[in-house]
Amino acid sequence: MRAAVLTGWRKPLEISEVPDPSCPPDGVVLEVLACGVCRSDWHAWVGSDPDIELPHILGHEFCGRVIDTGPAVGRWQVGDQAVAPFILACGHCPDCQAGHQTICATQIVPGFTAPGAFAARIAVPRADVNLARLPASMDPALAAGLGCRVTTAWHALTGRAALQPGEWLAVWGTGGVGLSAMLLGRALGARVAVVDVVGEKLDHAQDLGADAAIDASHGDAVAHLRQVTGGGAHLAIEALGTLETTRNALLSLRKLGRMVQVGMPAGDHVTMPLPMDAVYSGQLAIYGTRGMPAWRYPSLFSLIEGGHVDLSPLISRRIALSQATDELAAFDAPAPPGVAVITDFEG
Repeated sequence: MRAAVLTGWRKPLEISEVPDPSCPPDGVVLEVLACGVCRSDWHAWVGSDPDIELPHILGHEFCGRVIDTGPAVGRWQVGDQAVAPFILACGHCPDCQAGHQTICATQIVPGFTAPGAFAARIAVPRADVNLARLPASMDPALAAGLGCRVTTAWHALTGRAALQPGEWLAVWGTGGVGLSAMLLGRALGARVAVVDVVGEKLDHAQDLGADAAIDASHGDAVAHLRQVTGGGAHLAIEALGTLETTRNALLSLRKLGRMVQVGMPAGDHVTMPLPMDAVYSGQLAIYGTRGMPAWRYPSLFSLIEGGHVDLSPLISRRIALSQATDELAAFDAPAPPGVAVITDFEG
């Protein structure tokens, strides 16, 4: 099969013919219909993720059509279309049984601990536990985002910090997950302020319904946000994983506010000096989040199918497999608005 293979840190991905994946006994093989290019893939491409051994196939944000099933699979047949969360849980351990699949001790993460979906086909183990059936009307390019960015934002807002209608939501960083949080927050009845340093991204977010857009490259973004929100956000989403945005997200909260760390800290940002005096005096809550359990897909599908949120503006670029390196390199600087999705695996 055709795949984009990482052979060295920051090197162009090699478009190669590699062996087809074997079907796991408890899994399926998917023909990949679409795969997003995510900032987390960039972290892997630059060598920040310790799980990756070269050569390796990246790609964790995918959907596809079942072309083979293992003997232990009961819920899936050839021809079904499905999406998988990027954390493939076991489904049997105490954490999984309690509904907390994202902290499963034996989790498998395609694109990181297993071969990913920058390829024509991908093997997905533990299929009965993790795969979710795609609505027939859903565009595969949009469905790919449900493997990571959209679902991560949904779980941050609803599964971790319980965003309420009428609250102010501050989104620090308007990449794919930040833009997803903005769109979903609006659908849940919140007022949303977005913060970024790229004017084009801020304009794009306002065009899609953001109540306020704050340019952090000019002036005091925290003070501006607190003014716009009448004293601070009830909930802040940190969507980049950097010290500056994490610190500012905390400081932008009103008392008793909540912050969810959605951006993945890596490299120099793994350890951060934060204003814990603000946490103490403001009685703030800090949550971490990573991915979304598979059992929570139906609530998100219901929101989308019911016409309560249109996520299609997230997809700004449909690209060929050979263009994946260019999209990864774009994350070295503030990337353009929207997300790129691989939909052509022959080009």
